[in-house]
Amino acid sequence: MNKQLKQFWQDFCQSHNLECNTPVEAWAFGVTAEDADELAELVNRGIKTATTSAYELYDKNEKIPQVGEWSIVLNSKEEPVCVIQDKVVEIIPYDLISKEHAYHEGEGDRSYEYWRRAHDDFFDWEYREAGKAFYPQAPMVCEVFEKVE
Repeated sequence: MNKQLKQFWQDFCQSHNLECNTPVEAWAFGVTAEDADELAELVNRGIKTATTSAYELYDKNEKIPQVGEWSIVLNSKEEPVCVIQDKVVEIIPYDLISKEHAYHEGEGDRSYEYWRRAHDDFFDWEYREAGKAFYPQAPMVCEVFEKVE
């Protein structure tokens, strides 16, 4: 974590009465700079409160998110935008993800149809990049989080 992020986290911990050694991850949403900025802004505005990632594509050294974990959401310039905390983490087959979860992802018109089209394309691409084939029952890590700052 760079100096700017360390200072941001230290300031956050002090203002929220957390131990400064509380673990935190810093990351950006999406694949492109445009995605990172747009999705970080949706989180910062309290519109995006959920996300979905492919369980099978986690690196074996990468841990699955856990309830209570903290993250610093970054923009495309790797600057901190806000802090979130995971409240719910479930592994669900892709084709069983609820309309409610799709709505809470906050993207597009927030409809299930929009979410499904966008995520079909995204996961198809992401699986191909990993040399795998995406399929409707693929296990997904569904997170619900709360913006804290």
